[in-house]
Amino acid sequence: MSRIVDRRLNGKNKSAVNRQKFIRRFRQQIKKAVADAISDRSVTDLEKGEKVSIPAKDISEPFFHHGQGGRRERIHPGNKEFQQGDKLPRPKGGEGQGGGNKASDSGEGLDDFIFELTREEFLQFFFDDLELPNLVKTKLATINETKKIRAGHTSDGIPTNINVIRSLRGAMGRRIALRAPYKNRIKEAEAELQELLKQHEKTYPAVIALEQEIETLKKKIERIPFIDTFDLRYDNRIDQPKPTTQAVMFCIMDVSGSMGFEEKDMAKRFFMLLYLFLTRTYEKIQVVFVSHHTVASEVDEETFFYSRETGGTVVSSALELVSNIIKDRFPTSDWNIYAAQASDGDNWDDDSITCRKIMNEQIMPYVQYYAYIEITEDRHQNLWQEYLSVKSGWDNFAMQRIERIADIYPVFRKLFKKQLA
Repeated sequence: MSRIVDRRLNGKNKSAVNRQKFIRRFRQQIKKAVADAISDRSVTDLEKGEKVSIPAKDISEPFFHHGQGGRRERIHPGNKEFQQGDKLPRPKGGEGQGGGNKASDSGEGLDDFIFELTREEFLQFFFDDLELPNLVKTKLATINETKKIRAGHTSDGIPTNINVIRSLRGAMGRRIALRAPYKNRIKEAEAELQELLKQHEKTYPAVIALEQEIETLKKKIERIPFIDTFDLRYDNRIDQPKPTTQAVMFCIMDVSGSMGFEEKDMAKRFFMLLYLFLTRTYEKIQVVFVSHHTVASEVDEETFFYSRETGGTVVSSALELVSNIIKDRFPTSDWNIYAAQASDGDNWDDDSITCRKIMNEQIMPYVQYYAYIEITEDRHQNLWQEYLSVKSGWDNFAMQRIERIADIYPVFRKLFKKQLA
């Protein structure tokens, strides 16, 4: 029996395997703790993990044992208070459980188990039940995007790809096939030899000839090689085009003068969270950043998040730019198109009507999902009113309001929560 010892280093976290087992086992409790922690965190806190508390009763180890079976009655000496069928009361506060805030002169228990999640583990649980809605269109990627798949076996290959089992199986079949005629002849010759020995001595010429023939056949069997190059079989792997889901996300942010410092800060935090979600969850996704005041422009990531540009407000300029980019670079037959727009909703009345027309005619028929976030503490602005009519006509349009930083997480999860099939 062979033994394989895994001596790979786990780095600083020496119990990485046990840690993953623990996380899998207490997934529901950890996920609930992460959900509770979200309301108390800001986007800037993504750089740290989270301490989660698991009740002591949930970490008890299950075990199997032999039961006595049947129905048995016992008398426990010393019981003067309870009879059969009585219900035992719960211990009073501070007794028999951890976490109490009052002292007690009786009772014992265990404190809750505190488990600290790393940043990566926290983000994995946070994004676990989120997805881009309606991600259905697929296209075969370029020649470089392939994957190796098993495709049977071949007689040529490199030593590292030798399939030992198939090779030995082939060698055994070859040996059986080559030995069969010799073994059959040996059986017949031995039967003839036994008949001759009943009538003649060992020096009889026919007996000597049969013995020599048997010896020659046995030597031929021994000369059959255990394994031959003809028997070798190699695992065959071929390149298969890998189907990938192509998606593009448009991030549209209002940087006009009506967006104050706090509003812009909340918009940037929302898009930082969205960008982190996209890059962690999807391998093949493009992100297009569009910022606008009176004029819209496509910018890079650095400019989008840290630019101090400002001006008036013409939201339709951004929508026109997005529509043109879709037509020029992202054919709807090949791409899943998404958009997220953040604004305070303050726009020229005439331009808001134009925005509604552009959304209905040039954008909504081509996108999988469009999310509008209004960042304001006051009443809804005119753009919100126009977008309400868009929402009534399109199921793939969603709108939410952010009033303060604490709303970013809940709003984000509402917009991108996994849909039930």
